[in-house]
Amino acid sequence: MMYSPVNTIWVLVGAALVFFMQAGFSLCEAGFTRAKNTGNILMKNLMDFCIGTPAFWLVGFGVMFGSGTVFFGSFDPLILGDYSNILPAGVPLWAFAIFQTVFCATSATIVSGAMAERTKFSAYCIYSAAISLIIYPISGHWIWGGGWLSALGFHDFAGSTAVHMVGGICAMIGAAILGPRIGKYDKNGKPHAILGHNLTFAALGVFILWFCWFGFNGASTVGMDSDALMETAGRVFFNTNLSAAVACCTTLVVTWLRYRKPDVSMTYNAALAGLVGITAGCDAVNPLGAAVIGLLCGIVIVFAVEFFDKIAKIDDPVGAVSVHCVCGALGTILTGFFATGVTTEKGLFYGGGFHFLGVQLLGVLSVAAYVAIVISIVFLCIKHTIGLRADKEDELLGLDVSEHGLLTAYAGFAMLPDTMVADEDAAAAPVTVVGNVPVAEAVPVQKIPSFESGKPKFTKVEIICRESRFEALKAAMMELGITGMTVSHVLGCGAQKGKPEYYRGVPVEVNLLSKVQVEIVISKIPVRSVIETAKKVLYTGHIGDGKIFVSDVENVVKVRTGEEGYDALQDVE
Repeated sequence: MMYSPVNTIWVLVGAALVFFMQAGFSLCEAGFTRAKNTGNILMKNLMDFCIGTPAFWLVGFGVMFGSGTVFFGSFDPLILGDYSNILPAGVPLWAFAIFQTVFCATSATIVSGAMAERTKFSAYCIYSAAISLIIYPISGHWIWGGGWLSALGFHDFAGSTAVHMVGGICAMIGAAILGPRIGKYDKNGKPHAILGHNLTFAALGVFILWFCWFGFNGASTVGMDSDALMETAGRVFFNTNLSAAVACCTTLVVTWLRYRKPDVSMTYNAALAGLVGITAGCDAVNPLGAAVIGLLCGIVIVFAVEFFDKIAKIDDPVGAVSVHCVCGALGTILTGFFATGVTTEKGLFYGGGFHFLGVQLLGVLSVAAYVAIVISIVFLCIKHTIGLRADKEDELLGLDVSEHGLLTAYAGFAMLPDTMVADEDAAAAPVTVVGNVPVAEAVPVQKIPSFESGKPKFTKVEIICRESRFEALKAAMMELGITGMTVSHVLGCGAQKGKPEYYRGVPVEVNLLSKVQVEIVISKIPVRSVIETAKKVLYTGHIGDGKIFVSDVENVVKVRTGEEGYDALQDVE
């Protein structure tokens, strides 16, 4: 067989790009979840690829591409058989094998996001292996390995159904069996927003995925040695990018109208929704069709996230089910409407009739039914043997330390505290104090000595204010002659509870608000001047302007010189 250097390099570059999607998924999932589970998320995204690679080599590739029946390939450990009948023109077996391996790993990694923050790591390793061994390869054989759907004319160019919907179905079933995270729903079933801890991670992950999707879809031409293939690749690239961009714009508008502000995390989800939706028909539709697919995915993603969160009560921290399952199925079906007839039958809107659309519907439904049945069996077996869900204590503590002995994934960085508790009633109940120490001894009361006559008096002024007013406050204090202050970013609560905001369509219950605390110790400058100046600068007339606390200070000591009292506040050499 003559190999084509151009085709081989194209497939290998595509494989490298699809592999790098693991980094995108890792960052995206870590960013949309809480800091205490970051290490666990990163570990799972590493291991689903590392487990999936030998699993696909030992079993999956043969099952998917072996020349067996229309329902099952063949059992060919180590890929020793003859696959010349399915190899793309000019592409060696091992180049094609690694290209298909990274696609398999992508399907497996989708599941981790929906089941994040409460799944046992051992259970994850088992079901990740099951996806790579049997679930993905069998349905993949139907679509890409010469199986019965392929014979009917089912079209899934790069895997809206074969990869993404398969992973999305597994994610949906797993999250449903697993149950929601502790604190996600109250007693009446009302969802609470559990905010992701690092939106920067999530955004970077989405941009990496968007970039790598050009390899995911583009390299699925598996060749670039002819004018026709180059033209198809160009169309695939353009349609892929257009669909994602239109989906983002659509979700931005929908969330802006629905929540009165554009939802950041939902809009980033929309980029992935548009990418997943166009993956099936990116070679078969024109740019107009790609734009419509992106628009529809941008609308559907918002309501899908709300449906699973509020109605189905399936807790999906990253929106994996809505992105991959819902939009994967939608994009595959829409190909039956918008295909222009260049690489497939014509779609319904281009005079192709209902046959092609019917085949697309049949493929989606049959693959969904197969995957749902098999993965349910896998999850239930795990649940009733080693257990699927982490213990309540481990979940509250965080899977980083309970599953991996990792105290934090952010050593040296301060993170916002996790305020979720196991039970709202338990949180409200008073804490019982045990011990024999009398109250008078446990809480000693000390009287501050009075200042000596003629000595300067020191006063500490603590100002709690809005972050937006800090610079103005600092400038005003400098004008008064104050040269030293201590500034801290703090969290607290008072009369202000915040305006109602939304995170992924769920109202955010604000308990602790971000403020700035300024501490000043003064002696010479009149305290009343500091207070009146601060009031003037900070006043807006709205709840949340802040508080000013005034207290006496017994003494001041400068560490460098040992000076005490008034001299310690001076900065004269």
